[in-house]
Order: sequence, then C-alpha cells, then structure tokens
Amino acid sequence: MTDGVNSPDEHPSESFRGPVVLRREQRGAGPGSTTDQRLLDSRGPSDWVHTDPWRVLRIQAEFVEGFGALAEVPRAVTVFGSARTPRDWAEYATGVEIGAALARSGFASITGGGPGAMEAVNKGASEAGGLSIGLGIELPFEQGLNPWVDLGVNFRYFFARKTMFVKYSQAFICLPGGFGTLDELFEALTLVQTKKVTKFPVVLFGTEYWGGLYSWIRDTVAADGKIGQKDLDLLHLTDDVDDAVQVVLEAYKAWEDTH
Repeated sequence: MTDGVNSPDEHPSESFRGPVVLRREQRGAGPGSTTDQRLLDSRGPSDWVHTDPWRVLRIQAEFVEGFGALAEVPRAVTVFGSARTPRDWAEYATGVEIGAALARSGFASITGGGPGAMEAVNKGASEAGGLSIGLGIELPFEQGLNPWVDLGVNFRYFFARKTMFVKYSQAFICLPGGFGTLDELFEALTLVQTKKVTKFPVVLFGTEYWGGLYSWIRDTVAADGKIGQKDLDLLHLTDDVDDAVQVVLEAYKAWEDTH
C-alpha cells in the first residue's frame, strides 16, 4: 500500500484464512472467498445441507479460542475507526492520543487490529505502556494485524469477533469510520437499548464528522418517536480526549458500584 498507512517493508502483503497468515506467494493458495461469505451465501447446489453442520464446530472453536485468549484481559475499551486513515492525518494523531490516554487511565485498548485509525490507537496504547489488543478478521482484500498489536486474535466470522468486542470492553469509542464502524456503533446501541449489556457508554469522537448523524437521530428518529430520549442519551458526542475518557471512567465506576 502507498497511502501512508502501511509500507511493504514493515508489514508485508498478507491475507488470512482464519488464524492462518498467508504472505507473498502463499497468498494465492486461498479458496478465493472468505469463510463468512461461504457460510452466508445460500445460492448453489444442495451440498450446503451436508457442510453447514460441520461449520458449527469451526464456529465453536473460534469462540473457544477468543474466550481463551482474552479471558485474562483487564478492563478495556474498544475503539473503532477507519482503516483508511493515513498516518499524517489529524485523526491518526487523535487515535494515538486516545490509546495513550486509555492506557494511563488503566484501560487496555481493543481495536479491529487493522491499519489506519485502528493502528493509531494500538500504537498509542503500546507506547504508553498499556495493553494493545487487535481482533482481526478474514477479508477478501489485504489488511492484516498492525505492528502495534501486543495481543492479537484473527477471526473467520464477524459475529464471533463482535461478541469479543462487547464481552471484553467497558465502552466503545468511535473515531470517524465507514460501514464497519457504523455497524459496530448501531449494534452496540441496540445491545444497550435492549439491556443485553448495561452501563456501556458509546462515545462518538469528532463533532464535525458525527454531528450530522447525531442530528438525524435526534431530529428525525427520536422526534418521530422511533426511539426515546433515554436512547438518545446513550450517545456522547465530543472532540475532547479527556472528556471521552472521563465518560468511560464514570461508567466503569457506576458498573463497579453495582457488582
């Protein structure tokens, strides 16, 4: 890649097949599609009847591996953001600052383990002496765990990976990002709204980027009665790193007081 996010020297081109890393000429040895794609694509002959039950064992193994690797992780915050954020952008510097601030406050940082904003957060956490965690995913295009991940787990299935993000985090912080970030944002809000998880703040970092979405949720979704005011209150919009960390600390204290 030549956009300033990753260079071939420090992170060679690679692809994943579950936990298996394929680099250089081995990258062509893959099946040409992802595990999620083969699971979800119902088109084709009826042989899926015979193969899908066996996939349950692979799915089970993925949960077991994730639970085993993350069982001893201390309190942590998951930070989402775009893989396309170049290193010379202000958003990248903000990610580094957030990872460092979380580390100084005693929180591990969990990201999707990729480049861009995710790399920035992992870098900040690692340089500040905190635990830097990356949960990667098998994708049809090049990505790979960034070099600042201290503890990394690669997943085949998005739903298994999402479970780990929520189970081992005390909060979500969303830096500017695309569909993946939006997906995680709204899944977290749904889980909190339906009380599947409690005392789980969701911070939108970047008022200029997220302000339009927040206004639409407030002025259209809430105004039309599709959500209540308490649902809108689940979101915290800020441009200040200390403010974001304070929201996390207050929610964690509230959680501790009930346990």
